[in-house]
Amino acid sequence: MPTNTVGTAEPTDAAVPPEVPEQATAPPPANAGPLSAANLPAPEKLGAGWKTYADPGGAEAGFIGNKTWTRRRDAHQAAYEALPNGCAGAPVSGSLPVPAHALTGTYRTADNLPATALLLRFARAAQAQTYYSGYQTRMKACGAGGDLSVKQLWTNDTAAAAVRSYAGAESYVDISVVKGSTVALVATASAQADHQGDWAKSVVPALEAVID
Repeated sequence: MPTNTVGTAEPTDAAVPPEVPEQATAPPPANAGPLSAANLPAPEKLGAGWKTYADPGGAEAGFIGNKTWTRRRDAHQAAYEALPNGCAGAPVSGSLPVPAHALTGTYRTADNLPATALLLRFARAAQAQTYYSGYQTRMKACGAGGDLSVKQLWTNDTAAAAVRSYAGAESYVDISVVKGSTVALVATASAQADHQGDWAKSVVPALEAVID
């Protein structure tokens, strides 16, 4: 059965796994607090031929589909699952703030490959910056040769792009942006992920225009 994470205590560290999920009984809302589809880029801003995708969900996906392309996530679970896991590099310690809200949008590329955008809205801008910095530290330390390998494409003070490659599976272009109290994480499957650095730079302004 699909699941949702429901904790009995307020989570305080996004670097710590959430509690064991409970079964979901209803589809998630399309909004997450103040976050809505308006805070996600229109598909044409991400690339020609891109479109939104209403994920049907299901037991394997871990949620019940809500017949639209956006859905609220459990904020702790979303922030934890966004961090790189299965890396060969030395693990990074240190706590990370838990966002107040999390919203996912699902897309399909012009090649009909899956893409997602995750928004993490924090109570304060300083928390968003702390999470973003911790995320980047973990991505840079991941290295190659594990279940997950990470290759940096480029980085600046408020945005970065990398390639996540899973052993025996797909590679994804990973874009991360922080603005105000929001961190945005975009991941898209790509057959030429190593060559998508310029594309990643081109979509950063579209993210910055709407996420916060």
